[in-house]
Amino acid sequence: MTSMVDELPSDVRLTLVTSDRDLGCREPYAGLSGVWTTRSRSRVFYLDRRSPRHWLRIWRAQRSEGPFDLLYVNSVWQPTFSLLPVLAAILGLVAAKRILIAPRGEFSPGALGIRSRKKRLFLALWRRLLGRRDVLWHATNDREAAHIRALVPGARIVLRANQTLLPVDPAPPVEHEDARLRLVFISRITPMKNLDLVLRALRSVTRPLSLDIFGPVDDPSYWRECQRLCDELPATVTVRYRGPVPPAEVRATFSRYDAFVLPTRGENFGHAIAESLSASCPVVCSAETPWTDVLEGGGGVVLPAISAAELSRVIERMAADDVAGRHARRVAAGEAYRAWRAGQETHSVIDLVRADAFADVTGPPAQGRAVHASSGTTAVRERS
Repeated sequence: MTSMVDELPSDVRLTLVTSDRDLGCREPYAGLSGVWTTRSRSRVFYLDRRSPRHWLRIWRAQRSEGPFDLLYVNSVWQPTFSLLPVLAAILGLVAAKRILIAPRGEFSPGALGIRSRKKRLFLALWRRLLGRRDVLWHATNDREAAHIRALVPGARIVLRANQTLLPVDPAPPVEHEDARLRLVFISRITPMKNLDLVLRALRSVTRPLSLDIFGPVDDPSYWRECQRLCDELPATVTVRYRGPVPPAEVRATFSRYDAFVLPTRGENFGHAIAESLSASCPVVCSAETPWTDVLEGGGGVVLPAISAAELSRVIERMAADDVAGRHARRVAAGEAYRAWRAGQETHSVIDLVRADAFADVTGPPAQGRAVHASSGTTAVRERS
């Protein structure tokens, strides 16, 4: 979201509504709950979703500032920041000429396999609405575009990779003398990210190693299962839960480890993967991400199958490396990141929407103003 706010086209203004607290936190940001702030050409409101007074402020703001060109949401399933604004726009309660939905990997087979019955029922009820002419879709790669079309035939798709504000050059790899392999997991603790598979794999690794887990607990029952698996690990494996890590400290945290392990069920982009590589930390993950070519080009390891046995074999090989071998892996990860970063696009998804640059539909340039909503945030984009 930060990259979207900071890299808006010069003739676009954004009104953004976001949560007043981090995921999993009970306390709101100090001094920001219920407050409008300004960043560049953007207005930002920090919402306590349980506060009727906050909702009234948002309602008044959108009534005074609309109509908008585009409502942009970063999730299909999120109730407050996706379903509610999309439904409001369709019913005319929010004046938006177009709706842009970014599933963020939620239509991948792995993601649909989690709570699949509820998701299929939702799609059966909403498919006609989601296939409307004024509903557009943001895919970040060809595979995600295919996933969208499989569920929403005839979808109008804008194909644009995610933007990043990460530096062009990777951080130099830090010298480590620890003989044990140091692994890290930084992500939301949810079945989608597959932390339990990492823990199952570690049961079969014979060499000493450590795993530090960072991230908010998004699914408490799933976290209890992961804790149970931690109790079953051999004495040669040390696992520590470190809690959430502030965004500004993520890259520095990655730099302290030999590898980032993320056997995810599916990512439409994977910001954490980019952050890890930018810190010269190799990545071990599934093939269900857009990063396969980068990782196979030196950034890390792509699992041939999402299984505990395959992951265990990869970790065992990495644990067998000496200090020099692990340092060489970090150097290679940094260089793979440098090559990827140099090839990043500069046009924003908003530019493409305004030009009607769809993957399967062409037409005259879009006119008017726009609205954007995302998972955890709701934003309104307005051309000046």
